Amino acid sequence: MGKILGLFSLIIISIGLILGITLSLSQEKDKKGEIMENGSENININKIKETNITVTFDNNQYKDGLKTSWGFSCLIKGAEKTILFDTGGDDSILLENMKKLEIDSEKIDLIVLSHIHGDHIGGLDGFLKTNPKVYVYLPKSFPTSLKRNIEKYGTKVVDVQKPMEICKGIYSTGELGTWIIEQSLIIHTNKGMVVITGCAHPGIVKIVEKAKNIIKDKVLLVMGGFHLGNKSSKQIETIISSLKNMEVKYAGPCHCSGDNARKLFEKEYQKNYINIGVGKVINTKDL
Repeated sequence: MGKILGLFSLIIISIGLILGITLSLSQEKDKKGEIMENGSENININKIKETNITVTFDNNQYKDGLKTSWGFSCLIKGAEKTILFDTGGDDSILLENMKKLEIDSEKIDLIVLSHIHGDHIGGLDGFLKTNPKVYVYLPKSFPTSLKRNIEKYGTKVVDVQKPMEICKGIYSTGELGTWIIEQSLIIHTNKGMVVITGCAHPGIVKIVEKAKNIIKDKVLLVMGGFHLGNKSSKQIETIISSLKNMEVKYAGPCHCSGDNARKLFEKEYQKNYINIGVGKVINTKDL
């Protein structure tokens, strides 16, 4: 009888342990669900010492001997991965500029695409023919057909919907906007954040606000296309004022920002305005 009671007790204890483990796993799953749901609130925040950014494609000239064309692309070094942000509008121009800048496509680890417009993804196919081993981070809303076209090279596609850490110190804002969906890139350095935009269709101010919400640090530099070509001087001045109120230290509008916006940013930011065009190299240690 004692043996039977002992065996029964052992069975009860075992059942209790199984139920406890199941409940714990269920709660852990719920926690993970909350993390995914909460998005940026639970991203691990890391920094890198500094970053080096080279503009490989732009419709503004900076360095003689490089080709200009409508679009944007830049190379980011200094993190654990070397990243190409956008690919411009033409693969032959992108690859030719990279060659003249002594950038080896095979040493690039990741490509981050801001949005679906051709002036930002036009160089992708040609690039993948030279290096299909990269990972391509793109907005989840991109068409399946485009993703399949990338995967035909054997390239890994990573969907981005919510804010995420791409690699240590490098973040995506996640998908922003309604009509045109876009992600921007955040580089978290010891001096603060560098925010890089493709075209800033969701609004440059909203993008910077999102970056500050994710990282909660000062903004060292905002650069890229600001999409201000159709804005009045008064509207642009209001945007500049908003960025300065958010203590954005340096500004480097290019691509679709418009000549008037570039002039107004230079007037307001003075020595903290960065003239950006194809061939420009920015190192945060110099800022």
